[in-house]
Amino acid sequence: MTAASSDLPVFSAIKPAEVEAKVRVLLDANRAELERLLSVPPSWKSVVEPLEEMQHRLSRTWSPVGHMNGVVNSDELRAAYNACLPLLTAWNTDLAQNERLYQGYETVLRTEGAQLTPGQRKLVENALRDFRLAGVALPPDKKQEYKTLVEQLATLQSKFDENVLDATNAWSRHLTDAKQIEGLPTPIVDRALAAAEAKQLTGWLFTLDAPNYQAVLMHGAHEPLRRDFYHGWTTRASDQDGNAGRWDNTALMDQILAVRNQVANLVGYPNYAEYSLATKMATSVPEVRGFLEQLATKSRPVAQQEFDELSKFAGRELNAWDVAYYAEKLKRERFDLSEEALRPYFPLPRVLSGMFAVAEKLYGVRIAERNGVDIYHPDVHFYDILNADGSRRGSFFVDLYARGKKRGGAWMDECVGRKQLGGGATSLPVAYLVCNFMPPVGTQPSLLTHSDVVTMFHEFGHGLHHMLTRVDYPSIAGINGVAWDAVELPSQFMENFAWRAEVLPMISAHVDTGEPLPDAELKRLLGTRTFQAGMQTVRQLEFALFDLRIHSEFAAGGSSKILQTLAEVRAQVAVVKPPEFNRFPHSFQHIFSGGYAAGYYSYKWAEVLAADAFSAFEEGGIFNPAVSGKFLSAILEQGGSKDAMDAFVDFRGRKPIIEPLLKQLGLAA
Repeated sequence: MTAASSDLPVFSAIKPAEVEAKVRVLLDANRAELERLLSVPPSWKSVVEPLEEMQHRLSRTWSPVGHMNGVVNSDELRAAYNACLPLLTAWNTDLAQNERLYQGYETVLRTEGAQLTPGQRKLVENALRDFRLAGVALPPDKKQEYKTLVEQLATLQSKFDENVLDATNAWSRHLTDAKQIEGLPTPIVDRALAAAEAKQLTGWLFTLDAPNYQAVLMHGAHEPLRRDFYHGWTTRASDQDGNAGRWDNTALMDQILAVRNQVANLVGYPNYAEYSLATKMATSVPEVRGFLEQLATKSRPVAQQEFDELSKFAGRELNAWDVAYYAEKLKRERFDLSEEALRPYFPLPRVLSGMFAVAEKLYGVRIAERNGVDIYHPDVHFYDILNADGSRRGSFFVDLYARGKKRGGAWMDECVGRKQLGGGATSLPVAYLVCNFMPPVGTQPSLLTHSDVVTMFHEFGHGLHHMLTRVDYPSIAGINGVAWDAVELPSQFMENFAWRAEVLPMISAHVDTGEPLPDAELKRLLGTRTFQAGMQTVRQLEFALFDLRIHSEFAAGGSSKILQTLAEVRAQVAVVKPPEFNRFPHSFQHIFSGGYAAGYYSYKWAEVLAADAFSAFEEGGIFNPAVSGKFLSAILEQGGSKDAMDAFVDFRGRKPIIEPLLKQLGLAA
């Protein structure tokens, strides 16, 4: 499924019908190789390096399959993906529960510990921790139980994702009355017109993807349409979505929480939240809850003030589907600025080249497009990151437009990890950068809102963390092995550049005239950064506290109290009261099927780190080579080879403080 080790995935050669058989062959080969490794005296060379090689090979084979399942989903691919999940989960669990392997790693640490580099030592210590978290010391029957639970969890989470995708794809609105689309941005209307024409319909056909949903909620003057879209989006995959329970995630969510709790209990943790924190910077549930509640204390009064002001501006009581619309109107009045009106200044090609120029200036690299690479969809482009001497440092696929059969949201993922082991073949890191922006319409390029620009900078920050690593061992290179609550540091740090007066001229130029964003507009845009920061902060705190509580308070045998817990959290921190039908958790993929279970707080935690790190750039000049060089060597190049707190202290000279974030959000007073 992949060519020689230095090559990229050959997407066109991936045949869904062959995937399962190829994965089975590879896993059988891995098992045989593992037996051979365990028969020789354990050392770094005889056990650790070969295992890194083996896992790297498996990841390279599986990554393109998993990626395509997310971005060009089909029934055949989905079936193949689901058939492989239990096989891969079983392999990883068998590995993590292998006592002989565990003892081998213990021997390496005991006999070679003094000769290992700090990164090698961290790799072995991480592995020993992960063995313990997977129940390596459990009796055989409990090990089997753990394995069964983890396989079950992988299947449940995949089903959760499928239900969200199917429920989203099933929803559409065919409109024929021009009054209903009043206020909607021209590119959104043009896209809906083209979608209707493609189905031989008059009027406009809207699907339920992020660009359409956001545009309707922010700009749709017709309140019934806003309510309709809001209902569609917030009831996806629930008992309220009008599909007679066909894709209802209610029972799945309960099962996912129950299985996670069982996994945690089996290996000696009172709940899944404590189990999840074993691999993070934060050390306990009370510490995380205290952190979130401290932020809530600072931000809720500000949020309430902002909401009262918005209601007064609207001149009526606001429903949840009115908030974005009136916020956009107020923002336009206060700053004389509209996100939509700025779209022509952010054509995608300009933003992309400007964003690359920022990375080039900061880190002394060069980014160049490479043609002739095998891609999985015509929208996809491929780029190399080159060192100053022209040698290749890493590469990435860019897939930026919303389309059917593609998972919503924006993300960066690993295609190939960096690897340089012994005398084996070198692998340079390759990433996927995925967003869901409005596609180009007609001859015009895709035009972004500034929020889209910030999203792209965020995902590119993750990409740089993955691609600029200097670590040679896949399990701690790039984003691997990094504490989950520190993994958002490079991405949130990168967002800051999209707000800088020094950077905006690099990423903006009017699509027709090429004129830069006028100074007056630039100043107004910068003024909007803290607009309703209180409301945005409490919204994130609502998600984080809800996630922490459902995972730390789950009681076996009882009901999971998902909606009840959410209602309690909202009473504590929210200022916008959602309607009864709102079923937000049913499509909350971050925590029910993604990697953020009991870890959603990481966004805010890492935001503290990112704001503090960026304040060093504000003090020294944002393109100061001494500061960016230090950030590169202390944070980006280190990957997971160093404890996250130690790496931060290396860069900043002290532990993180919360003040820069409060200042950045305008909450300091």
